[in-house]
Amino acid sequence: MGRMTGWDSAEPDDRAAMIAAVDQLPFIVIVSEGPDLVVVGGNAATRAVLPGRELVGRTVREVLSDLSGQQFLDAFHQVYRTGESISGRQWRVHLDQPDGSVGEMFATFALVPWRHPDGTVRGVIGAAFDVTELALERRAAEAEADRQRRRYEQTRDVIDALQRELLPAGLPVLPGLQVAAAYLLADAGTRAGGDWYDAVTTPDGRIALVTGDVVGHGVTASGVMGQLRAVLQERLDAGASVTEALTAADRLAGRVRAAYAATVALAVLDTGSGELAYCTAGHPSPLVIPVDGPARHLDGTGGAPLGTGGSFPVRHDRLGPGETLLLYTDGVLERPGAAADPDAEFARVATDAAAGRALHDPSATGAERVCTQTLELLVRSGGHADDITLLAAQRIPVVPPLALDLPAQPEVLAGSRRAIGAWLDAVGAAGEDVFVLQHALGELVTNAIEHGGGDTVGIRARLLASGLVEATVTDSGGWRAPERRATRGRGLALTAQLVQSLRVEPGGNGTVAIVRHPLLRPARLLSAPPVPPASPGGGLTITELPGGDEARVRIGGPMDAVTAFEVRAELLRRSRGGTVPMTVDLSGVTFLASAGVSALHEISAQHLAEKTPLALVAAPGCPARRILDLVGLSSATAL
Repeated sequence: MGRMTGWDSAEPDDRAAMIAAVDQLPFIVIVSEGPDLVVVGGNAATRAVLPGRELVGRTVREVLSDLSGQQFLDAFHQVYRTGESISGRQWRVHLDQPDGSVGEMFATFALVPWRHPDGTVRGVIGAAFDVTELALERRAAEAEADRQRRRYEQTRDVIDALQRELLPAGLPVLPGLQVAAAYLLADAGTRAGGDWYDAVTTPDGRIALVTGDVVGHGVTASGVMGQLRAVLQERLDAGASVTEALTAADRLAGRVRAAYAATVALAVLDTGSGELAYCTAGHPSPLVIPVDGPARHLDGTGGAPLGTGGSFPVRHDRLGPGETLLLYTDGVLERPGAAADPDAEFARVATDAAAGRALHDPSATGAERVCTQTLELLVRSGGHADDITLLAAQRIPVVPPLALDLPAQPEVLAGSRRAIGAWLDAVGAAGEDVFVLQHALGELVTNAIEHGGGDTVGIRARLLASGLVEATVTDSGGWRAPERRATRGRGLALTAQLVQSLRVEPGGNGTVAIVRHPLLRPARLLSAPPVPPASPGGGLTITELPGGDEARVRIGGPMDAVTAFEVRAELLRRSRGGTVPMTVDLSGVTFLASAGVSALHEISAQHLAEKTPLALVAAPGCPARRILDLVGLSSATAL
């Protein structure tokens, strides 16, 4: 409407015509004047939105009193005061109605200064569109989009869980061999697939490596895949040959229609000699990647897809030291935008990844680089149309067993943890198993120091051909009762909960505690990459955080038999003996021994006695959370 100088200078008849024209505008117009913003005009659209209200001669604050607190009145006065316009899109407005109800509308508006001819501000002109219908449509669309997003996420989570349940929980860590796998779903995590992989240790100490592909996608394909994998696993675990295992799977494919024409590559490797027996049942031939030089495809064996009535001939080859055997499904070759010779492109990219010439990832093993980097480099430009599975096994030098003889003193605990962790890292253990065995052996070493009565503690560990770590902790004396302290008494029970098996054998020359635990490395289901666990390390830190009337403490580093007393004393001091509410963040704790658990139990009991709240906070997946769940201390307890 500008400065409205035309109204002031117009003849009466013209002024009436202009006012009538404004009155017919299809959007809200309200004109106010002076420091108090007295309304001097409002059109029919304004009166329709504000039925029954007197407009002219009253201030904006009086006319729109029900908008107090909704920012509009302040905006009117700000425009008059500053001379600067203000606008808004789809602001929600609540207006009192003549019947006492409250109506809701959405308005897109502009408030502009009304100026005198000399440029000074005379008043404020407001113009607004009622966009309620548009806003409600937008709100409904956003709600539907949110519902679809949540439905998608739930479906993706279900499919992700289904694939994880049907595929191996992990891949074995074996002497002289690194094994890795990667699985990429065809439909970005929303549709189950029929590809699978497996790695099974056989009774004679060899390892069977399997990749397979069921025709189609969806729950049916995944279910059939699970059945075929189970049959092969059972037969290989029982000592069946390559041909015998595939014949058993072939019988299943003859009975289950959806398994017809499934393809399988099965290779059995002697990790010591490198001798290899394999069969490709309608499946692409494995790739051998040498330490130096180009990769080579193994000769196909001529085996038929399952259920088609063919045979399963076996060929033999040898995997040399440092060489990598790579099994895969045909989705990695049949990609949109693949090279004219996809087999050669695949071999070249896999060779570069194995040699470390592709992406820089010093924490990954050579087998892991072959799987994850090959996938990433091949699909990132053209994508992929089918599931892709890669399974790699690389021959490496055998890591010698661990042998430590330490003084029977608490001060050796931190050093023994580091030595155990370094050995486990050398054999290829994943973070979860490093966490478990460091905790378990740490408890046994603490027990040997306190009860053994000797001068030394011996730690021995070796990786068996079955993928089990067998570790022993030996003291050099007879059992003795420890000094009575509050932070004692849960070590053996905690160890038994952490590992697969624990056996304690007392003897005349000392006590031997024997632990057995399988080592597994996770495969990569690339629709939902696993979160790496926290790695232990560093000394104890106790940090006080801002908390007002509450004590808030963050603990980092190890809580073992040496540091637990310091933690207990500090928590009691900062909570004034349990009389002040306290939150303890344990997410940074890298090692929570039974002594630390006992200290936390004592602090909890003190707060319970004083009837003051205590919260123990530990992030999901961190070492402290795992131990707190095992021993029954909730990670978030309010007393």
